[in-house]
Amino acid sequence: MCGIVGYVGPKDCSEVLVDALRKLEYRGYDSAGIAVFEDGKIKVAKEKGRLDDLQAKMNAEGVPAGNAGIGHTRWATHGIPSAVNSHPHKGGEKVTLVHNGIIENYKELKEYLISQGRVFVSETDTEVVAQLLDFNYEGDPIKAIAKTLSQVEGSFALGILFADRVGELFAVRRESPLIVGVSEGESFIASDVPAIIKYTNQYYLLEHDEIAHLDFSGVSFCDLEGNAIVKELKVADWNQEAAEKGGYEHFMLKEIHEQPTAVKTTITPRISDGLPCLEECSITVDSLRDINQIYIVACGTAMHAGMVGKYVIEKMAKVPVIVDIASEFRYRDPLIKEGDLVIIISQSGETADSLAAMRLAKSMGAKTLAIVNAKGSSIAREADMLIYTHAGPEIAVASTKAYMVQIAVMYLLGFKMALSKGQITEDECRRLTGVLASVPVYLEKTIADVDDVCNDIATQLLEAENLLYIGRGLDYALSMEGSLKLKEISYIHSEAYAAGELKHGTISLITDGMPVIAVATQNSLLDKTVSNIKEVKARGAMVIVVCDEEAQIGADVADYIIRVPKIEESLMPMLAAVPLQLLAYYTSYKRGNDVDKPRNLAKSVTVE
Repeated sequence: MCGIVGYVGPKDCSEVLVDALRKLEYRGYDSAGIAVFEDGKIKVAKEKGRLDDLQAKMNAEGVPAGNAGIGHTRWATHGIPSAVNSHPHKGGEKVTLVHNGIIENYKELKEYLISQGRVFVSETDTEVVAQLLDFNYEGDPIKAIAKTLSQVEGSFALGILFADRVGELFAVRRESPLIVGVSEGESFIASDVPAIIKYTNQYYLLEHDEIAHLDFSGVSFCDLEGNAIVKELKVADWNQEAAEKGGYEHFMLKEIHEQPTAVKTTITPRISDGLPCLEECSITVDSLRDINQIYIVACGTAMHAGMVGKYVIEKMAKVPVIVDIASEFRYRDPLIKEGDLVIIISQSGETADSLAAMRLAKSMGAKTLAIVNAKGSSIAREADMLIYTHAGPEIAVASTKAYMVQIAVMYLLGFKMALSKGQITEDECRRLTGVLASVPVYLEKTIADVDDVCNDIATQLLEAENLLYIGRGLDYALSMEGSLKLKEISYIHSEAYAAGELKHGTISLITDGMPVIAVATQNSLLDKTVSNIKEVKARGAMVIVVCDEEAQIGADVADYIIRVPKIEESLMPMLAAVPLQLLAYYTSYKRGNDVDKPRNLAKSVTVE
């Protein structure tokens, strides 16, 4: 899980590479490095830590000067974060490369290369690829790359410099994402569009085992046999401004404020005559009517969006839904059969476990539906049906607006399926869809109403070592996401529990002053939820309640109450998510953490 870039053109290569890497630092920030052709030779600069550490080292020791090179920001998988383990890696005198992904058979390859007299200096699987490519290279880059790829197993994207091909850059991918950007007189490679959007919005998607060749004359593509490939030039539908902070302190805060627009952009094109319209996504009344069972497979925040989807679909469409963590799904021998629908939710569309789960489902005869944000991603290309979530770039590692639009899509799908199954009338479907269409306005009001309140309440969480989130029904699904947000960026341990489960063991954890955040937006369950809240309050908990503006909750129940506008009960998670996001944000900020780049985490998990 790393970010790679490359550049060939008239600009200062080092400046472009470091600038591009800053846009990819959400993908990894254990170490960073660049390699540039300087006076006909490859000069490497790399350092443990953030890009600022690399920049400081180069300022002290000299910045590589040239017009062609590669760069990398790392999230460690093999070998501890260190200058030695950081990329780029040399394979000897002939090859220098950067790598995103994982080489599964690196141990066997390393043993073989050592037997051939090769000496390794790092602990990484990446150096194995560099050494193997260097070992295979006899003057023809394409043949060397093809031979190397026939020997390695795993997922990878590689940016490669050959010492005797000055000013040229080669790239290849298998599973891990990689794009090739083009502009007037210059070309780029990158793990993701934000890295190069400052320079161009035009790019090619590199497919599996395709090789890109960049030089000062332009870009060309070929397969592993050297046969030329003609590719479609794509255009990113957002600009540099969308990838910048826009005056906000952090990307996460900016992205919370972008949620109303993201939801509107996602759902408006999918509503026609007041009803969900998903035909452009290959989702019709007939295709939904025949579905017997649904699996929702995802990781982390996307899985929590799937939990909301489960409640909505089961309640409205009366179709059984199983939500699975993608990394567990394919190892438990799931009982998938024809007539089942497997929904894969992924912001990046490249999540390795989710991609593997989708492929398994397809092989077992199920139909697959992808809900993704990244256009042209692997999951998007391989799914039978596809719904894009138009969230735009999400830079902060902790997902907010991507989660919100994933939920919005699940509601559209749930309404459509309920109508297809005859569980709701067309008039009821139109009414529900109309309420969903009004959510962006309510989201704007929610953000404005609760921002200062959450900022103040966050002060009460700063010294906490443990928290509990509780809720029932949809509120429990939302509590899971609230708990994840807090722990991933504030580093405070927190857990989410179904409120009715407290008496079965968890209530023993309550100590005097321990924060408990209770989500209570489901009025049909409010009395029972309030009873559970009183149970923890009676044992000394400091209680924060998130509820709607009309809920009857007194001072004897909660120490702090955060109220959001009241809309359709089933849609309340969309509004209640906002204060949970803001509580996590302000708690992290006040604790002095790096909100956008929490420790040990990366945005796009492209390895298992």
